[in-house]
Amino acid sequence: MAEALGAEDTSARLQAALAVGSNPDPGLLEALVERCAVEPDFFVRDMLSWALTRLSPEITLPRMRRELDSERTQARSQALHTLSKIGEKGAWAWITRGMLRDADDEVARTAWRVAVVLAPEDAKTDLADELAGQLGRGDREVRLSLSRALVDLGDVTGPALAKAAANPDPAVAAHARATELLRQNPETGFDAAVDEAKRVVALGPAGSAQAAAC
Repeated sequence: MAEALGAEDTSARLQAALAVGSNPDPGLLEALVERCAVEPDFFVRDMLSWALTRLSPEITLPRMRRELDSERTQARSQALHTLSKIGEKGAWAWITRGMLRDADDEVARTAWRVAVVLAPEDAKTDLADELAGQLGRGDREVRLSLSRALVDLGDVTGPALAKAAANPDPAVAAHARATELLRQNPETGFDAAVDEAKRVVALGPAGSAQAAAC
């Protein structure tokens, strides 16, 4: 089965991961973790994470903790993803600022998601401030991920977004305003919110006052 997880055919690897998860075997923990670090297919990686959640947390969580320190970016990202699936609140202490600010966008995006899932109530304001400090980062997908994380944190993000909306960097200010629009109305499309936010930022203080009045 360990060999099947590394088969050349993507479908075969997916079926192998499904089989491992359907019949949890602690002896395959290392094979699953190692494959997570190198698997190129998104759907197979997700199935590998699911298979890991099927094992006892007593053996999976310590192994995920070690994997967070891996030099391989995909290994760190998948370990974070698996932690979000397990949902063990005690793992919150393992989510460092370095992970939230990781230079690799995929690692950072995954860290944002798991942080929102695991953060206790008394840590959410600080987390909102930390995430808001990265507004304006990356391409559309990165910014969308960050906006979703901030929206999912709830009302505690309001002050952080208001402060970022006054940032002199128009990219940061527009991203903050777009995120606030999404927070107020989750049905608003991200691209529409960004376009509206950019319009307000371009108009300057007068536009901001007009938008607030609306």
